[in-house]
Amino acid sequence: MFAYVLVLLGVASRYLVAGHLPLLNFTAVTGSLVYFGARRSWREMLAPVAILMASDFALTTYVYHYQFHWQAYVTTWAWYAAAIALGQILLHAKTTFVRGAAGAILGPTSFFVVSNYGFWASSLSPYPHTFAGLVTCYAAAIPFYRNDVVATSIVLAVALGAPVLVRRMNLAGAEQAAVK
Repeated sequence: MFAYVLVLLGVASRYLVAGHLPLLNFTAVTGSLVYFGARRSWREMLAPVAILMASDFALTTYVYHYQFHWQAYVTTWAWYAAAIALGQILLHAKTTFVRGAAGAILGPTSFFVVSNYGFWASSLSPYPHTFAGLVTCYAAAIPFYRNDVVATSIVLAVALGAPVLVRRMNLAGAEQAAVK
């Protein structure tokens, strides 16, 4: 159940940073999707993707007041499913610090690569459809990438690390009680 709550917190975080440029992409979305994949089954993948698709529509039309073009979101929607798959493949069977750190890097990196290429290739892109335009598009997105890596690292550290910390504290308490 916590995985669903975390996805909803990820969606809510998008609305909290809407219009705050210094927080460029500092949301819990990537971390919540990777965590969802780590803790839930493949069958449940559609729910968070649908929730985020609806959120994309609402943010675009009601918060940013732009016209919604579903074609501009296809790569992002595919990435939502891919981020869940990343969590499933990387963290479902075995969760370690290294695997969690890999998820915290691979999730935002894959979004950076996919979303910026999709934006550059779309008809909405202000960048020329040349190699130089593609490089400029990626360079302009570096602040978004940095913030996504930091936010994802925090979300995954808390979501994956808190249960381990609680277990260790309970074991230490049990050992102390046994010694007395």
